[in-house]
Amino acid sequence: MAGAGEKKGKKDDNGIGTAIDFVLSNARLVLGVGGLAILGIATLAVKRMYDRAISAPVSPSRSSQSGKRSWEEPSWLGSSTRLLNKDMKTSVSRSLQTLPTDTSGFEQDYFRPKPPSCKSPSDLKKTRLKLSLQEKLVTYFKKYVAIPPADQSLAKQTAIDICAELRNFIHCKFPDMSLRDMHLSGSLYDDLQVVRADHIQLMIPLIVENNLWSCVPGEETILNLPGFCLLRRENVEYFPRGTSYWDRCVVGGYLCPKAVVATFEKVVAGSINWPAIGSMLGYVIRPVVPSESLILEIHYEEDQKLFIAFLPLVALGDRAAVAKAHRLPRYGNMWRLSQRGAETAALIGRDQQDSGCRCLCLKILKAICRYNLPLSHLTASHLTNILLHVSEKEEDWSQGALADRFVQALRETIGYLETGILPSALDPKVNLFCELTTDEVDEMGYFLYSSLSEPEVLLRTGE
Repeated sequence: MAGAGEKKGKKDDNGIGTAIDFVLSNARLVLGVGGLAILGIATLAVKRMYDRAISAPVSPSRSSQSGKRSWEEPSWLGSSTRLLNKDMKTSVSRSLQTLPTDTSGFEQDYFRPKPPSCKSPSDLKKTRLKLSLQEKLVTYFKKYVAIPPADQSLAKQTAIDICAELRNFIHCKFPDMSLRDMHLSGSLYDDLQVVRADHIQLMIPLIVENNLWSCVPGEETILNLPGFCLLRRENVEYFPRGTSYWDRCVVGGYLCPKAVVATFEKVVAGSINWPAIGSMLGYVIRPVVPSESLILEIHYEEDQKLFIAFLPLVALGDRAAVAKAHRLPRYGNMWRLSQRGAETAALIGRDQQDSGCRCLCLKILKAICRYNLPLSHLTASHLTNILLHVSEKEEDWSQGALADRFVQALRETIGYLETGILPSALDPKVNLFCELTTDEVDEMGYFLYSSLSEPEVLLRTGE
């Protein structure tokens, strides 16, 4: 009797139950375990609703709201819709639509068992993208960013030769000029220069008497400009003008950085016979004109160029004020408080502690800003401080995390550009974006935001 009942049931459902069982038993070959699970939920739901429909007697009472729900959602799913929500129904529908029906199109690999994985497809996709970006960053660094050590050594030696000649000339021709020993500085000496070994700074420390000069922080002046300062001439009633060598550069009671630069320009550009010195050294040397600062251009080794920027400075304890003027003319008497040495030391020191990739990430970002004109206003100081801020949030700076930290640095940069404020990592009251215009900030922010979905576009050099 049981057999007859089963035959009768199969006959009554016109073989649909048998067809569903056949699909479920063979779907694993086509869809695999994951696809089979989704298809199984859907087909079992359909089968049970169909069985309930053909077996239940028609009654007016079953047209109630609860009866209507029993058709739309089987009772074994419970009251929660999370097990079969709209997105899942859509996914099941798409799976059924894309189910292969032609066995001639099957690949042999389709049947090969895949190794188990605890990661979801989205996680695997993110991993593949990260590895791809990681590889592209390393390739970009090797091909476009890194400078051959031989080129760096040659550029350093060229700068040393020029510095020696200038020092000898000043000591001989201007023995009363109050200076300490000049020295070279910059990213070339810190192994942080990128693309080409083509620029370096010659620091010219001034000797200023402690009883004749005082530093007034920018935030304590009417201009209210943190990160800058004024050098005020003191005790004029006891020590009249002319007591200090640098009194000749005083404007309105303050030592004017532009006047100091102009003094050195007369010496370097007007008094020194650079063609003769260049001939003796085997270089071609000429001052860069016009220029807001004092720069020498040196041609050496065929097509190699080196630009040496002369930068007067005044030591203020453990900090230095350099004669690099603010972009706005109304701040022309203010000296810039330089934190470059401390910032660079902090970044390099952290990399040495954990063998991190901060300096590598900085070099890549610097090269990107050099190759992409819209980002040209982002300086090494900006990028260094951004990476120092990210270092406060992230501990993993291993070489394998380069892609993650690179993208995070881009996001942080966009965030700072959105607010128009980049606080100094060593002195938070200083806004390092204070010299940028609104249009420059907006242009850089838009450019970076547009490339965030595909950071690889930043690695194009136009070559």
